Amino acid sequence: MTTADTAVLVLRAVAGLTMVAHGYHHVLGGGGLAGTSRWFASMGLRPPRVHALLSGAGELACGLGLLAGLLTPLCAAFVVGTMTVAGVAVHRPNGFFVFKDGYEYVLLLAVVSVVIGLLGPGRVSVDHALGIDDALDGGVGAALAGGVGILGAALLLALCWRPGTTRSETETETETEETEMETT
Repeated sequence: MTTADTAVLVLRAVAGLTMVAHGYHHVLGGGGLAGTSRWFASMGLRPPRVHALLSGAGELACGLGLLAGLLTPLCAAFVVGTMTVAGVAVHRPNGFFVFKDGYEYVLLLAVVSVVIGLLGPGRVSVDHALGIDDALDGGVGAALAGGVGILGAALLLALCWRPGTTRSETETETETEETEMETT
């Protein structure tokens, strides 16, 4: 194993496990899915329960995908997209520094994910075992990770982000959505 293979394995493992932890927390931790739904509603993401569920499930799946090196640039794109949405919807108004709830942390995860796409999954990956690693690294991998991630985030924000909704509106919407989910 080369130094580059070791480096990308470490990056994939740390970013992947971080996303698994995020996904677990969104679905099962703290206030669970209901709490995450309320938090997403307070950010202005509509419909909040759908976003909470898809975000948690996507973070779990793509975190595990990064860890295994499976469809690496697409998993990295999900991280870029998620971090872009978080950066725009939550952290941007607070400035750069994470200790002020700024975008420092989400920017770092997004850039690491693009770098993973650029470097490729490395030899210790499912992509390498499948023989698709060479097709998914370099400029193609970086373009997939960065381009698809940012495009997906822009689309999600344009279609589903409604900042400035009052608290009572978000609570009513979340409660209605939860009731509908329980009856199906």
